[in-house]
Amino acid sequence: MRFIEETVEETRPVATVDTREPVIVPVLVDYHLNGGYDWMAEVNARGWDTPGMWGHEGWDLGQWPYIIVATRTLETEAGPLYAVATYTEGDVETRWYRQQERCWEAISTEAFGCWKRSEAHGPHGLPEHAADLPDDLRRPFTGLLH
Repeated sequence: MRFIEETVEETRPVATVDTREPVIVPVLVDYHLNGGYDWMAEVNARGWDTPGMWGHEGWDLGQWPYIIVATRTLETEAGPLYAVATYTEGDVETRWYRQQERCWEAISTEAFGCWKRSEAHGPHGLPEHAADLPDDLRRPFTGLLH
């Protein structure tokens, strides 16, 4: 009996979204062999983080196991690179950024979309557009509630 193994990560040349800089980085790829929880275990084992909360008060980020956001910081000679990958029922999109703030904007946009579509538990009274989110909803959850 032969087992089928599907990779979750490949190293590829891409351009950063914010600066259009060419870089060679790990990219998470489509993963349809197993479910979202298996994908999370695989990417976590490769150095990616799968934060389940976003914003100052820790609102849901994604809708596990169907929609999952993964993040990664990679140190390079030119400075750190920041990634966000979105898993949606096996389809995966990975984007790299030179500026952390731009990466956080992308994560905030993902969170906003899930909150707005009621796919995740999120804050009430959301604005019409992700760009109009207040600052406290545009940053990582630190685990400290005030």
